[in-house]
Amino acid sequence: MVMSSENLVIYFISGIVLVGAGILVSHFFAPSSENLQKSETFECGIPTRGTSWFQFKVGYYLFAILFLIFEVEVVFLFPWAVVMKESGTSAFIEIFIFLFILGGGLLYAWKKNALRWE
Repeated sequence: MVMSSENLVIYFISGIVLVGAGILVSHFFAPSSENLQKSETFECGIPTRGTSWFQFKVGYYLFAILFLIFEVEVVFLFPWAVVMKESGTSAFIEIFIFLFILGGGLLYAWKKNALRWE
């Protein structure tokens, strides 16, 4: 199916309108209460000492993203394992291709020392 530029503009505008409408509806109809306690920073119930604005190493974020990626990929393996007998040989080959690509990503992250916690 070839999409014309008019359809693309219509989809883009309708997406903006729908997102804007959702934001407006939630702004007007969501319950809200403003008080001092709600605007305080919550961290285990203990007030912070000093400034709480400091930079984390990018390694923490990278480690978390890698964990989430591989965790989500493992979730994709569960439905396959449930229906493996009914799927046949083609699904078995496809899951090995999937695991090969996933293992390649893990090997790449390992070689780049993204998994080293320092």
